Amino acid sequence: MQRLFVATLLALVTFTLAVCPVSAADVPPAPPAKPEEKPAPIPEAKVWVTKHQVNMGGASIAYTATAGTLSIKNEKDEPIALFGFTAYVKDGGDLRARPIVFAYNGGPGSSSAWLHMGILGPKRTVLVDTESNTRGPFRTVDNEFGVLDRADLVMIDPVGTGFSRPVGKAEGKDFWGVDQDVKSVSAFIVKYLSQNGRWASPKFLLGESYGGMRSGGVAYELLTKHAVALNGVILVSPFMDYGSGGTELQNDTSYINFLTAYASTAWYHHALADRPAQLQPFLREAEAFVRDVYAPLMMKGARATAAERQAGLAGLAKYTGLSGDYWDKANLRVDEGHFLQELQRNKGIVTGRTDTRYQGGILNRLAETMKTDPYATSIAPAIVATFNDYYRQELKVESEREYAFSADVEKDWDFRHVQPDTGYKSTLPNTAVDLAYAMTLNPKMKVLVQQGYFDLACPYGTVEYLIDHLDLTPKLRENIAIEYYEAGHMMYVHPASMQKFKRVLASFVESNGR
Repeated sequence: MQRLFVATLLALVTFTLAVCPVSAADVPPAPPAKPEEKPAPIPEAKVWVTKHQVNMGGASIAYTATAGTLSIKNEKDEPIALFGFTAYVKDGGDLRARPIVFAYNGGPGSSSAWLHMGILGPKRTVLVDTESNTRGPFRTVDNEFGVLDRADLVMIDPVGTGFSRPVGKAEGKDFWGVDQDVKSVSAFIVKYLSQNGRWASPKFLLGESYGGMRSGGVAYELLTKHAVALNGVILVSPFMDYGSGGTELQNDTSYINFLTAYASTAWYHHALADRPAQLQPFLREAEAFVRDVYAPLMMKGARATAAERQAGLAGLAKYTGLSGDYWDKANLRVDEGHFLQELQRNKGIVTGRTDTRYQGGILNRLAETMKTDPYATSIAPAIVATFNDYYRQELKVESEREYAFSADVEKDWDFRHVQPDTGYKSTLPNTAVDLAYAMTLNPKMKVLVQQGYFDLACPYGTVEYLIDHLDLTPKLRENIAIEYYEAGHMMYVHPASMQKFKRVLASFVESNGR
């Protein structure tokens, strides 16, 4: 029936066209053809090269600074990103023998300006520790604690930060993820080595915070995909395991790992009922409580006896400064936001998270959790001001673009990670597994961990847990060294820790760079 209807309709249309021909005048003119749209031109990589000298270690070092972008291409030889970087190379050095350090911050979505102006670069922002560094004029000085007397330095800004950005057909999502980030940063390092004659150099990675997550993946990626073997990896306040390193998942392991940093913070702010005079003996005591009382109590859950729970609550009050009643109402689980808001609430003070030695005014005394981190607002203005001035005035970088100190990419970040052992794409990334694989495949690679006691962004308990659970032979474990600081996440803002940071880093590079 349907076929008959269609045939009849076609016949009727044909008859109508034959009987009533359409004249040319009745046909509307065809619209003019649109000019073919050309793709926007891909911006070219550009660098600015300047000559400088810095006083370091009692000597004057002449060096060349190269700041700008490097073009990264895909497998089809198409440009996909401009990678921002700043390189410092000592003049007259043997490029084959001189170590080179590739360094970056974390976030994800953080530029390298914080490490750059805080400790590694030839210029350093003048900061007054534990004070609000918000009043100009802001100053820089020659950084006697930098790394240039021991190694050349390349500060990397991952895509979305600094002047780095996707180009061509690429989009942010091609770079914003655990594995995407590892792949692109590794590609940058390989291209830099090729363009600058550094393949034979002793090579090091240095990553802070989420830069630890990046470093574990990059060490493995460089070795297995590009045959680039590293001499060493430096992890500064590292975050590498999403499952055990953050309380937002309400994982009991994380609560256990955070507790000793609560203890150090309460000790520092004199928030303990019976505060001992020395930090280190107190922390050993707190660590024993966590290991022998708190962790077993959390493991037992509802099976714990009333006596066991009371013993746990008494210890929690003793070592954290929060009342047993508060811990009881929280069912033994307090995240860092609630802890830092509650610790000095009665004084109208909120305690810092990134460095818990810092404190500031509470915005809302009734709020359950902290709204701002007084450390960030104390440090950021000075570093942002001095970096912008230094980059454009001394390094002569000319760009209409604003340097992105941080990018809001975490909400779009792909946290899935292909585990090297199983090939399974985990939604709880842990690149400590990648690091262990890289150490096993490259048994001469050494690892240095730099960690602060007053850090609640990446507490020292989470780092110890991470290192203790690496699947390594006893022999390979000897390749790992951990150094502790009585400071926070960016321990190098603390004068004594800054000196130690330089001393430890210089020794590590020197002993493993030959």
